[in-house]
Amino acid sequence: MEQIVLNNGTYIQISVSDEQKLFARQLVDHSIKHHHISNIWDKNADRLAQTRMMRFTGTLGEIVFADCYHLPRPTRSFGATDGQDWGQDFLIRSDTEDFAVDIKSMKRRSGILAGDYVLNIPSSQLHKPGSKTSHYFCISFHQSETDGTIASLLGFIDKAALENGDIGMLFHKGTKRTRTDGTTFSFNESTYEVPFSDIAPPVVTHSLRRIKGFRLCELK
Repeated sequence: MEQIVLNNGTYIQISVSDEQKLFARQLVDHSIKHHHISNIWDKNADRLAQTRMMRFTGTLGEIVFADCYHLPRPTRSFGATDGQDWGQDFLIRSDTEDFAVDIKSMKRRSGILAGDYVLNIPSSQLHKPGSKTSHYFCISFHQSETDGTIASLLGFIDKAALENGDIGMLFHKGTKRTRTDGTTFSFNESTYEVPFSDIAPPVVTHSLRRIKGFRLCELK
């Protein structure tokens, strides 16, 4: 499979199909009805009500990633039947290395993304006993008035580099942070912040270029 290598700070946008969204909704509906498992956000009452949307966003990210790189789609939402996939949404094998990839998906208001935007990864998740994750893959979704749902494929985060402090930064529970709009918040648990500028760009294949809405973007 011929590949095109991007420079740091470059990400991909593609259109998300109605079929992909329907497939994600079906998996989430089945999961909520039959897989009564805890979520990492259950202790935050204001987020508990968002369980369906959070699971939908995560599941849609897995489906989009699978379709982009010709991998089997997930058959369940939110991990295995007991809710545990050990942080390995996909196992990608190469001649030199195996990659256990955990997809990290989020919703944003816009697809115009900046290098100082961050992905948050809870410390408890990063250091979870038995975790198989070697890399995270970050996807951001936003809604376009003219083009529907758009996925921004930001790329890979090396878990070992994050653990070693080569990228990102660890903020301990209770640390107060200031958002770009001037509002503040405190972390409910120790959390790693990974700036988008630290994320290694995704691999571009010729088949990926043919997906509807494909375009290359630069971080602000």
